[in-house]
Amino acid sequence: MRSSPEMMTSVILCAAGSGIRARFKENKILKEYNGLPVLSYSLSAFAPFADEILVAVREEDEENIKKLLSPYPIARTVRGGKTRMESVYACLKETRGEIVLIHDAARPFVSKNTIQVCISTMKEFGSAVCSLPLSDTIALAEGGKILSQPPREKLFSLQTPQGFYTKKLKKAYDEAFTSGRTDFTDDSGVYAAFCEPPHLFSGERDNKKLTHPEDFCVTERAGFGIDTHAFGKNQDFILLGGVKIPSSSGLEAHSDGDVLCHALMDALLSAIGERDIGFHFPDSDERFRGADSMKLLEIVMKMVHGCGFCVKNISISVLAERPRLSPYIEKIQENLKAATGCESVAVAAGTNEKLGYVGEGKGITVYALALLARNR
Repeated sequence: MRSSPEMMTSVILCAAGSGIRARFKENKILKEYNGLPVLSYSLSAFAPFADEILVAVREEDEENIKKLLSPYPIARTVRGGKTRMESVYACLKETRGEIVLIHDAARPFVSKNTIQVCISTMKEFGSAVCSLPLSDTIALAEGGKILSQPPREKLFSLQTPQGFYTKKLKKAYDEAFTSGRTDFTDDSGVYAAFCEPPHLFSGERDNKKLTHPEDFCVTERAGFGIDTHAFGKNQDFILLGGVKIPSSSGLEAHSDGDVLCHALMDALLSAIGERDIGFHFPDSDERFRGADSMKLLEIVMKMVHGCGFCVKNISISVLAERPRLSPYIEKIQENLKAATGCESVAVAAGTNEKLGYVGEGKGITVYALALLARNR
């Protein structure tokens, strides 16, 4: 609960839908996303800003939702209706705060910044509607034919949260239900029709609504890889990220010994739930003797793409007492960007301060972290 609030703030979370479009057997806000029920994300986001949280629920979901509210003593359930308007109206009748923020519980990625801006905008202008400018051309159509194309610069996609003074919004809802106009799809429409034009503020594109089955697929995955190779090969260079670097001896390996590339491949395989490079490219297989590790990375990238992912970020740390790597870092990064299609590649190199096998110059260890994003 907030300390010393200027005005009591109520939050209404709309969670009384059935999730038919998501084709789940249960309410989609009870569905887990990255290990947590969708509703839990919204509860956590709004709790620091609220004096009370009212969750509009269906009767059949109420007991399960009450369990999710147990960490939040300021939260309680309110039986919703058949439509969003009926559910919000039921909550408004029980709301105690002077300010009310209304949010779709199926938008779990709302940021604290968006909530803060919503509150400050509402206090300044009397209303606040989260929105995004449209980037696509919009057409009004009928019978499969375009009738007109409204000017895009005047069109916005409306999101939640939406903030209002409670008395004014409740009055607008009273008039809407008295007049029989109960077909509005969000609160800004009710407010605009029976009060005044509400004020927009800029939202965030990550604040998306989970609606369809594919929306619940994990959009990012991270993988970690580590590899070590010892010096001792009779050659005057080592390979790191496909870059030939002068060295007093090479790295022992069944393949070309590109320890950096091997750590990265393990990170990528880990991110897609695959076994390591020793399984996919075993040193018992003569096909991989002296193999070009950058070519093997191409095979791994086909596996990544085949799972529906692209590489969003790569972070690599090389521990090597010798040779000096800094003159080659930029070229290594260029090679990895080209091989993975990832523009965000960081490669750091450091020594081990003369400690252990790395510090004694006996070998090189590389740590790699890869973040994947689902291709849409």
